[in-house]
Amino acid sequence: MKGYQIAIVNSSSFGKWYLEHVERLQKIGKVSFFQFPEDIDGRTLAKKLFGYNIIISSVTPSFSKEFFDYKDETLLISRHGIGYNNIDITAATEKKTKVAIVSPLVERDAVAENAISNLMMLVRKSVDSVITTRNDGWNQRASFLGNTLTGKTFGVVGCGNIGTRVAEIFKNGFNGNVIVNDPKENQEWAKKHSIKYVTLEELLFQADIISLNASLDGTSHHILNKKTFAKMKRGVYITNAARGALVCEEDLLEAIEVGIVKGLATDVMIEEPANHTHPYFNNKQILITPHTSAYTAECLKGMGNKCVLDVENMIQGKKIECLVNP
Repeated sequence: MKGYQIAIVNSSSFGKWYLEHVERLQKIGKVSFFQFPEDIDGRTLAKKLFGYNIIISSVTPSFSKEFFDYKDETLLISRHGIGYNNIDITAATEKKTKVAIVSPLVERDAVAENAISNLMMLVRKSVDSVITTRNDGWNQRASFLGNTLTGKTFGVVGCGNIGTRVAEIFKNGFNGNVIVNDPKENQEWAKKHSIKYVTLEELLFQADIISLNASLDGTSHHILNKKTFAKMKRGVYITNAARGALVCEEDLLEAIEVGIVKGLATDVMIEEPANHTHPYFNNKQILITPHTSAYTAECLKGMGNKCVLDVENMIQGKKIECLVNP
């Protein structure tokens, strides 16, 4: 098993809570932790990671074609998550680098629940009321007038692994009318849960609450923009636990200003980590959490175990589950 060097890249959670994950890797090879700027160029990244033939990666940085052009042999990149849009899969395949992700089921409940909990904090103004009460402002409670979710029309954009769970919670938890939009329709699932597939335009027009759960690609980048905001009901709430770039940030701020969007709860930003000078942070109608949707004990343990198992299976010549480029 000698000769393996393992790099843990830009992960704030791997090995922090479950030390056994690192201990298992140390039985295989040298383990090092790295933190790089998210916009580091591929050539520099390749130089920094030269000699490391196994990488466990976070959502950043970008493992681009340039990275693979300058990188020496990389046997495996195991994503500590389910997204892989920061990895050039074609370039990885040409370099004979296996790319694996965590099973979507590992994150399903945690991410869906966070999308809902952030939404509820936003709609009921929970954060402001807690802060005010801690500052001896109990008598200001009448200023925290929120909205009820029960019976509303809920729209889910992107109805795959996590989106379906969000839709189920909306349906069963709030007894609402749930409409969803996704290029791939699962009519059997929709019928079982009394949920209806609609066009994106119909969803935007009807929904009181919108949850973004789409994957980020060429068709979904800035799927919420000035044109799509103009089609929404006035006073709509939005929750985003998917990717920041699904929303055009400038257009979102304008939609809030003119009263189309009543509030945004987002766990993701286009640039992460987000700087406190970002205009989102100065807007009282926006609630931001630092990409913590997967941060439950159950989820992080499962994610870490999957990454370690990827490495163990690879060196033992066993099948690696959830390979992106099999």
